[in-house]
Amino acid sequence: MSGHKLKTMQELGRMDAARFKASEKFPLCVVLDNVRSMQNIGSCFRTCDAFRVEKLFLCGITAVPPHREMEKAALGATLSVDWQYRSESLQAVRELTEQGYTVYAAEQVHGSTPLQDLRPGTGQKLAFVFGNEVEGVSQDVVDACHGAVEIPQFGTKHSLNISVSIGIVLWQALRARLESGRVEGF
Repeated sequence: MSGHKLKTMQELGRMDAARFKASEKFPLCVVLDNVRSMQNIGSCFRTCDAFRVEKLFLCGITAVPPHREMEKAALGATLSVDWQYRSESLQAVRELTEQGYTVYAAEQVHGSTPLQDLRPGTGQKLAFVFGNEVEGVSQDVVDACHGAVEIPQFGTKHSLNISVSIGIVLWQALRARLESGRVEGF
């Protein structure tokens, strides 16, 4: 037996939505490129909350809150995470680039960077684009990005669910900064 006791909600010290909104965020943005599943969108909100993402861009056919199906996975994170809608993902990528973000498509492309090799520079602001559940990130959006990161996979399938991919990519981006000592307030 491990002897580990579950932490209580009080011990976890979770912030309320207002305190979260006022808190310093990880210099990271997420762009959803035509994501169709309400549960995947809700899960993305929840993951963005967990990693204190600066902003989430919902683009194209990606639904926006409020929506009952989205909330099932978001568990209230639609109230804490800053988000904006753009009719086209390319618009969000261009805005982020103009604001000094290095934008990566999370996609399987020639010349991609294996995710484990991602090493953000000091002060580097990052953004990741995640694509449609069937089509992935559109080619015009991939072309507008600075590069692509790819999650290594070793099974018979060629993709992961977008909500899983978002969690893996955001954790790796944060992990790289934690290991280098470049994350304050976490």
